[in-house]
Amino acid sequence: MLTLAALVEDAGLGLRVVVPGRDGALTGQVLWVHNTELPDPGPYVREHEVVLTNGLWLDRVAPAEFVARVVGAGAAGIIFGLRVEQRDTPPALAEACREAGLPLLEISVAVPFTAVTRAAAAIQATDRQNALMSLVRRGDELTSALSRGAGAAGVLAVLRREHELPLAVVDRMGRELASAGAELDAGQSRAAAEALAGRPPPLEADLGAGTRAALFPVGAIGDADAALLCLRPAADLTREERDALEQTARYLSLEVARHQAVQAIEMRFAVELLDMVLSGAQRVAEVPGRLRAFGVDPDGPLAVIALACAGDAATPHGMAEAVTDFLLADGLPAVVAAGSQDVVAVLPFRPGRQSPAAFAPRLAAAVSHRVDGGRVVVGLADPVSGAAGLRVPLSRSREACRVLRGRRGGPVAASFAELGSYRLLLESHDEQWQHTFADALLGPLREHDRVRDGDLETTLRAFLDHDGQWAATAAALYVHVNTLRNRLAKVTELTGRDVGRTADRVDLFLALEAAQSG
Repeated sequence: MLTLAALVEDAGLGLRVVVPGRDGALTGQVLWVHNTELPDPGPYVREHEVVLTNGLWLDRVAPAEFVARVVGAGAAGIIFGLRVEQRDTPPALAEACREAGLPLLEISVAVPFTAVTRAAAAIQATDRQNALMSLVRRGDELTSALSRGAGAAGVLAVLRREHELPLAVVDRMGRELASAGAELDAGQSRAAAEALAGRPPPLEADLGAGTRAALFPVGAIGDADAALLCLRPAADLTREERDALEQTARYLSLEVARHQAVQAIEMRFAVELLDMVLSGAQRVAEVPGRLRAFGVDPDGPLAVIALACAGDAATPHGMAEAVTDFLLADGLPAVVAAGSQDVVAVLPFRPGRQSPAAFAPRLAAAVSHRVDGGRVVVGLADPVSGAAGLRVPLSRSREACRVLRGRRGGPVAASFAELGSYRLLLESHDEQWQHTFADALLGPLREHDRVRDGDLETTLRAFLDHDGQWAATAAALYVHVNTLRNRLAKVTELTGRDVGRTADRVDLFLALEAAQSG
């Protein structure tokens, strides 16, 4: 790097340090050397340049004023060239530089300024050559690390061999993919993910507790998929360190893209597994092989769980990954598939703390934390002894999840059997029967609502959800009780079922549940 110290070390220049400046002034980076004899060089000198001068301005401006203008321009120092007429550096100039903390060097009469210029050019040329060689060498090492399958951790190890920087890689979901020389807590990872979501991401992220990190986006095209963090303020990094970090971030883009491609393939295979299970005898022979590919023993006891966000929210991005991370952290291999409304996991059944019923509340909390704090519910089903029996627990866990997400409160996890015997009654009939039964009772209501833009079906559902309480139902629907009575009278007229009779209420309730299940 071009510095005043590097020029002093060049014996051919014979430079003598008159004023060293403040601590580190001689080792600060110099951009170039600028020869001037103007009494005010400020407008023409760039920041971090060195002023070369013979002092021809001494009869026009005081040394203190000249130094003040050099300091105002942000120059790195002054090299004073001695002349036959000026055999010594003026004491007033040395004193002014000393007071300003500006380095002052002296060059003999025998050495021209062009020698300083050539030396500076040679140093910068060597720096550029070394930087290029370092770039190529580092690129080779990064390529080798990726080809060996070393992953993000291997990429960081290459950078750490050259620069002892505290590093971490965090994806846009706040997951730490790798680290080297740095430890991030969950809050810091979330802060990094939030900074990464900026458009464009900032150059620096505030991770809290006084920690600031330089941020280098990782991604191919479009939005960044992750960030390479250096736990130092961006201003504290040298040009070489920034170049190395930027190059490493580009190589990390390849690794993150590969990781995402693997995840996409695994997700597609997981969804295909659910299709195989639901296809029954047609594809049942393919299920064991697919389970083994995910590390799940198809001959052992198996469990199925289903997760979703409460309400009508669609499955948020990253929910399946959050489920996978939780199960792997608990030492449970699993097939995790994301649908539009829920996430399903097929995993080995283990009793005790690792049983789905035991870890379901922890799972719901962990996933909720990863998907912006929304309420997450977990549907459970009884375990089965092998892959051939997965169809029943798959349908039951998803049905339990569907019911839980529609409730306004209560437990975050429940099994199919805990949700009510009427579900067992409905499940004993096939989907065609359920559709026929629901259409027979609800068809007239739906036709009425379609033609007259009415709310009979919505009113009936609200009435049953509020356990037949007239005032509570009217309040929930924002209608007068008389309006509610008129609507339910119309329901009785169209369906032949009186909402005031328990047996008829049961029929209407089952029809609504059968319709929603279908």
